[in-house]
Amino acid sequence: MVREGKLHLLLTLRSMQLRRSPGQVCFPGGKSEAIDKDEIDTALREAKEEVGLQPEKVEVICRLVPGIDKMNHLVTPVVGFIEDTFQATPNPDEVSDVFVVPLEYFVKPLNYKTLPYKTSTGYLSRMHCFIYDDHEHKVSFKIWGLTAHFAVFLALVVFRKRPTFEVDYDLDDLISSSEKNFMNLYASLYKRKKSNL
Repeated sequence: MVREGKLHLLLTLRSMQLRRSPGQVCFPGGKSEAIDKDEIDTALREAKEEVGLQPEKVEVICRLVPGIDKMNHLVTPVVGFIEDTFQATPNPDEVSDVFVVPLEYFVKPLNYKTLPYKTSTGYLSRMHCFIYDDHEHKVSFKIWGLTAHFAVFLALVVFRKRPTFEVDYDLDDLISSSEKNFMNLYASLYKRKKSNL
């Protein structure tokens, strides 16, 4: 959404009642269901269920290069614009808070660290970790993992400038290098699955 002339991302804090990743920051979204035609349908349905965002109030722009979560699920981010007047109505079973962060924070953060990590397939990478002080809610949010990965990538695509930290992309050929990174990760996962058969 655009607020005060700047792009912002809408994020949620997962309910502590959830089995997977309780209390963590993420985008609205979730698992596809048989009624969904594609990833866009899934994203719109899940956003409605989680934060009360009506699908007709979203102008879908694109899908980004997918990622693979820690459970080895394929995750496809869907990018869309919503009105800055949107008032979230969080589903308390799934979401404990909804907040926005300026997109630019994901290339010029005030509080950032990188965490080296190894995937289940042995693929070495870095994990972005941002601490965002939300003055409106008077609370700090830790944004890391796949959520931070997608936020950084979108910020790089939109702003086309070097971040204040290292990234695993060729910034002169962002889309191709992100596709290559994803294919390397996917290939290592597929190879591991095949060897376990």
